[in-house]
Amino acid sequence: MSAATENGPLRWGVVGPGRIGRTVMSELLLLPDAELTAVCSRSRDRAAAFAADLEVPEGRQRPEPVTVTSVEELLPLVDVVYVATPHLQHPEAVLPALQAGVPVLCEKAVAARMSDAQRMVDAAREHRTLFMEAMWMRFNPLHRLLVDELLEGIGPIRRITADLSVHRDHDPDDRLWDPARGGGTLLDLGVYPVSFVQWLLGTPLSVAVHGERAHDVDASATLLLRYPEGNAAQVSCSFRAVGTNGATVVGERGRVVIDPMMYKPHRIEVDRAGEHSQVHVAVPGGELGGRGYTPMLMHFQELVRSGATESPVMPLDDTLAVMRILTDALDELGVSYPSSAG
Repeated sequence: MSAATENGPLRWGVVGPGRIGRTVMSELLLLPDAELTAVCSRSRDRAAAFAADLEVPEGRQRPEPVTVTSVEELLPLVDVVYVATPHLQHPEAVLPALQAGVPVLCEKAVAARMSDAQRMVDAAREHRTLFMEAMWMRFNPLHRLLVDELLEGIGPIRRITADLSVHRDHDPDDRLWDPARGGGTLLDLGVYPVSFVQWLLGTPLSVAVHGERAHDVDASATLLLRYPEGNAAQVSCSFRAVGTNGATVVGERGRVVIDPMMYKPHRIEVDRAGEHSQVHVAVPGGELGGRGYTPMLMHFQELVRSGATESPVMPLDDTLAVMRILTDALDELGVSYPSSAG
């Protein structure tokens, strides 16, 4: 972090000016102590158009970021790098940034293969540089309340079910159906329920998967995760179905139901000791508003300013554990991806 920004706004650079990058950087503009300084894309025209498409909060001036075509050009200009390229391209941006000592927030799933995830985590630890997977679900106010308070009332967790399924017709031009760009339902949708289960139960003893491989990607998958003492979790994701998109956590003395949208809930229902209650939150993004990314962005900025090298909410070992589950499931379904660069 530069001396100029030690007490001023953090300078962010984004690699990959696509839809998710535009959404998250629009939410960054809700933070008064952050600014979008640079945009990196192989297409300078696409990078230049990025700022014009941002949703700018009332009272905030539209940013005019520098446009660059390489990560090497980007790094001297920023304090933080946000990587929003397709999964297979993550190492190309993440590794140079970590080697240069620049903190990185990387989109989930953090990689398309376990080997890439391990390389990036190893680099973060070797260079003692902050690296965090952008699993914004873990920072949702209701999820924080669930973990900090509500689960205690239902006793030890015995079973979890979680689903995220959205019907999506096959389109060969769609990244989500393209194996060369890390397509498939597990990396796009399944990462949410898998991360949710791993957050609450940890690393499973074993993973069994049943699903459909179509057009060289996983079109649907159901995972059974086995844990000690007979505890288990079932995770499902699909491009072939319209799912419940909720989650249920069953404990010895009660249960918690997150429905709908398990990754950005507005409501959680709690049943325990014969009592039923509901907890609501009006704005998933917390006090600053937005679609739900601001709590994660605020957390990451606090880590950068404090000099931390790892998040206690989304630690690196959790990122690796989630990636291991996803990789095992993809291997069992016979889905493979090209070797990544970086």
